[in-house]
Amino acid sequence: MGHTLAEKILAAKTDKAEVFPGEFINARVDVALASELSGILAIEEFKKIRGARIFDPKKVVMVMDHFTPAKDIKSAEIVKGCREFAHEYGISFYDVGRAGIQHILLPEQGIVVPGDLVAGADSHTCTYGFIGAFGTGIGSTDAAAAMALGEVWLKVPESLKFVYDGRLPKWVGGKDLILHTIADIGVDGARYKAMEFTGSAVPHLSMASRFSMANMAIEAGAKTGLFAADEKTRKFISERGDREGLYFQSDPDAIYAEVHEYDVTQMEPYIAAPFLPSNVKPVTELAGMEIDQVVIGMCTNGNLADLRAAAELLKGRKIHPRVRVVVVPGSQKVYLDAMREGLIEIFVEANCSVTTPTCGPCLGGHMGVLADGERCVSTSNRNFRGRMGHIASEVYLVNPYVAAASAIAGAIASPAEMAT
Repeated sequence: MGHTLAEKILAAKTDKAEVFPGEFINARVDVALASELSGILAIEEFKKIRGARIFDPKKVVMVMDHFTPAKDIKSAEIVKGCREFAHEYGISFYDVGRAGIQHILLPEQGIVVPGDLVAGADSHTCTYGFIGAFGTGIGSTDAAAAMALGEVWLKVPESLKFVYDGRLPKWVGGKDLILHTIADIGVDGARYKAMEFTGSAVPHLSMASRFSMANMAIEAGAKTGLFAADEKTRKFISERGDREGLYFQSDPDAIYAEVHEYDVTQMEPYIAAPFLPSNVKPVTELAGMEIDQVVIGMCTNGNLADLRAAAELLKGRKIHPRVRVVVVPGSQKVYLDAMREGLIEIFVEANCSVTTPTCGPCLGGHMGVLADGERCVSTSNRNFRGRMGHIASEVYLVNPYVAAASAIAGAIASPAEMAT
């Protein structure tokens, strides 16, 4: 009997030759991860464990990205607590100016590689599947145990196979594929399952597009979202560190709970309207709806390729006078690379605000909070009621091209129309 990509990775983290869906296992983690919000709670639980010590300081990482730079005294105290804990135990600690959004930062630094098991106290830890790593979100108590034991207790998930065939049209990327998929199966369609992304279209997807798709697997309830690491992945990894990782492939006779097939040649830019990531429509259906704010970047579309896409339309143009735009590079390196390429200049000359890497706007924390009745077009991953601010505000999820086109138009707009 063959095995899926998820099963092979998890089996490699146990003493078993193979594992099966529904089986409960203790799996060795390669990276235990937390931000300041989840980390401070994990620290409290860690300190309750009598005689606890960090299982391997090189494999425990804390990244300050949610309320940083500190927006108030409380957030400053939280970060201070994480900083002091990291110093005491010698674990990796990424602070303002040296960091970025955790899921962009760790692969960039070579900390996560194909075949790794990443247990992160953040729901979007599923992102690491874009390089063939099994990333999954855990609670802060589980994070404390992972830091102490180097293991995580979990149930081996069933796998769903998503087959994407054809070549993507212009203006369409991974964000559109995953929005279309979530619309098809629903926000609970992959609940506690592994989403495995395959098909003839996949080799042509950029790493940034794969990133967006794996990142939003949790929006369908998935335990993780996975791409098999390939030569494009190998090039990505070799440019960022010395660890090569393990390159697993699912078996031809692997068993999947469901198989979904899509022809990407027929797809167009999509938009997830309030208040669920599954409430997806073609952008053209909502074109002309006036907006107040646009956010470009953050984790889902905060890689350099995403900023290039937005800059392609914004170059030589100004954003609509009624609209404000916040650009959030995903890491310090992304910020610096964008600056060297002239992208930051394009954004500033278009009247956009460019901010330090942070999760702030995405969760309605700071640096882009919405007021009563405001509409925001965002390249982020969630549009729940009140997600980015006031309970009566609205968030529309899009790809970077649509975000840039809408910023110029002052209303939801198709990039195809803006390019003509």
